[in-house]
Amino acid sequence: MAMQKNTAPQQQSRTAPKRNDPPAVQLILIILTLLFFVAFIFMPLGLVFAEGLRKGAAIYLEAIREPFALAAVKLTLVTAAIVVPLNAVFGVTAAWAISKFSFKGKTLLVSLLDLPFAVSPVIAGLIFVLLLGTRTEFGSWLGDHGIKIIFSTPGIVIATLFVTFPFVARELIPLMEAQGREEEEAAITLGARGWQVFARITLPNIRWGLMYGMILCMARSIGEFGAVSVVSGHIRGMTNTIPLHVEILYSEYNYTASFAVSSILVFLALATIAVKALMEKNVHNHQHTQH
Repeated sequence: MAMQKNTAPQQQSRTAPKRNDPPAVQLILIILTLLFFVAFIFMPLGLVFAEGLRKGAAIYLEAIREPFALAAVKLTLVTAAIVVPLNAVFGVTAAWAISKFSFKGKTLLVSLLDLPFAVSPVIAGLIFVLLLGTRTEFGSWLGDHGIKIIFSTPGIVIATLFVTFPFVARELIPLMEAQGREEEEAAITLGARGWQVFARITLPNIRWGLMYGMILCMARSIGEFGAVSVVSGHIRGMTNTIPLHVEILYSEYNYTASFAVSSILVFLALATIAVKALMEKNVHNHQHTQH
């Protein structure tokens, strides 16, 4: 009962600004929001499907069933399946180190997390070509031992890892800093080991933030173009992801097929948004039950 009395004023204060806004202001804001969605989201997405189906459903299905298109879809999903778990491990490790410990160079490490946001993806891809390409000493040594990175799947995975590694860590760091260290320290005092503390305390507390960061990482992995374009070599059926395959089809003036394959990316994006919305609903319900 005391908790209900204390939380009621807080809930009223949060909803009060909405009730105090004039109806005209609310209407204008709603209309502007809807216009933005229509102009920049719904219309472009609708045009993708309209162009893809312009010559009929049979041509549309043929374009997405074409072997090169299926190979691009497979490579895109395989890349995401490798990148997302690796970034999840890195993100949890980096966030745990930054939020739970104090050490020299901590500020530098936090700054380095933002490096992929500051560097153009094209430049990132070029860096890996200069480091691992066959014309470099290290790349030549790898080639002599039968290891091919650039213009193959490993190069695409590495480039995608670089442009996506901040997402999970950036979601977890503020969450773990807000939670503090008290629960972990109490568990250690009671004799719990490191993995027990992580599995029973840390991971349950960060699971929603971790999943949200993984969803963002997956969305970027699926749609990445710049870095992957540099390291892939654009080999049809082998190193083309969905965005690269769409770009090739469009440059060949095969507009119907390019929009048809683009719709696959739209479906993947909608699936990602649906998962994100479901997660946010679960988080809201979990917070509501706690209160």
